[in-house]
Amino acid sequence: MTTLRAGWILTQRELAHWVREPWSPIFGVLFSIMLLLVFGFLFGGAINLPGGGDYIDYLLPGMLALSMMFGVESTATAMANDARKGITDRFRSMPIGSASVAFGRVGADMTNSAVELFVLIVGGLLVGWRITSDPASAALAVLLLLLLRFAVLWIGIFLGLIFRGSGGTTAVQVLVWPIGFLSTAIVSAETMPAWLGAIAAWNPLSATATAARQLFGNPTGVTGGVLEDGAVWLALAWPLVLVAIFVPLSARAYRKLRA
Repeated sequence: MTTLRAGWILTQRELAHWVREPWSPIFGVLFSIMLLLVFGFLFGGAINLPGGGDYIDYLLPGMLALSMMFGVESTATAMANDARKGITDRFRSMPIGSASVAFGRVGADMTNSAVELFVLIVGGLLVGWRITSDPASAALAVLLLLLLRFAVLWIGIFLGLIFRGSGGTTAVQVLVWPIGFLSTAIVSAETMPAWLGAIAAWNPLSATATAARQLFGNPTGVTGGVLEDGAVWLALAWPLVLVAIFVPLSARAYRKLRA
């Protein structure tokens, strides 16, 4: 059996779990919607954007990018639980490639992410967000968002294989929250202290959020710097770098489970 074929079968296994117990993806979507409503309607009136523009139009692409970071805990937890309970050992006894288990998990999570992204986009349109660009640019924005999700999933898989217990979930949470909020997802880097804004501008999440805003035709909150002209290229480059780093690390961690 080929690695991709086995990965697809394991993807169906994970999706079947979510069909029987749908609460995790449902609450993940509700959490993202809650953050959108809190920041958009409670705090949005107090936030001014550099360069002008409506805050809801600025916030929505940032929340879409932020939602691609959230939920990685479930991937790390699932990989850690399978390794701890011996399920991974059973998979290894089968005639399938060693990458099939990770591909199966990534496939299921990407399916869930696409559904979550669709729900959030519809929710954003309902609360007043508008896409003012052409369909091709909007489709590219969605692809860049999913590419970010694909990249950070491999970080979750790596941590789940390294920490074979609740430590994996904790490690991902410690990673996701600072990276998520130390970015331009919610506020412009130009409103931060100079040193903090520089860090936020080079955050991979900031690149994807700014690129999505540009491609959706929304205000970017950027009036200069690396994100003004290079956001789309950075949104493509950062995930590829993360994949190049963490796919080999995940493969190495998986092989070590055999010891």
